[in-house]
Amino acid sequence: MRKSLFLIVAGSAFVVITTALPASAATSGRTEMTAMGSAGPTTTTFTVTTGALTITTPDSVNLGSGAPGTTIGPTALGTVTVNDNRASASASWAATVSSTDFTTGSQTIPATDATYTTGTITKTGTITITSVPTLALTGAAQTVVSGTAGSGNNSAAWNPTIAIAVPVAAVAGLYTGTITHSVS
Repeated sequence: MRKSLFLIVAGSAFVVITTALPASAATSGRTEMTAMGSAGPTTTTFTVTTGALTITTPDSVNLGSGAPGTTIGPTALGTVTVNDNRASASASWAATVSSTDFTTGSQTIPATDATYTTGTITKTGTITITSVPTLALTGAAQTVVSGTAGSGNNSAAWNPTIAIAVPVAAVAGLYTGTITHSVS
């Protein structure tokens, strides 16, 4: 009988010992004991990375055709997108547009005969968007869409339309110009 009692006592002591150790003690490199139990603080770190401020635009577009003295368009230029991946606490940016004159051979239709209409702007992230609804294009960069009071990554996209007022004295031909968007 004494042997059985001894085994029961030894078994109970074993159970107490195994349940008194924290479950993480076998895998943790550090164990702290407190009066109420166990605690093992782990300092945890990570890095939020930053990216760039970019703008993407369509490669090319044909605005259509029209006779002298008429207006060609308005025709959609294609989606313009600003991506601000700088992960800034106070993000702001300005998108601008400019245009060369439109030429065919020695003939020119001035950039100022082109009207740029911003249209609807969609955004993602935290940013306040403002825009100039319509402007006449020029060779000088003009702000068309701006973002302020941003936080973290954000973006804005719009599909502007272009209308060309063809001068009455315009000569027939395929006119070519370059509309340039930039962001800073």
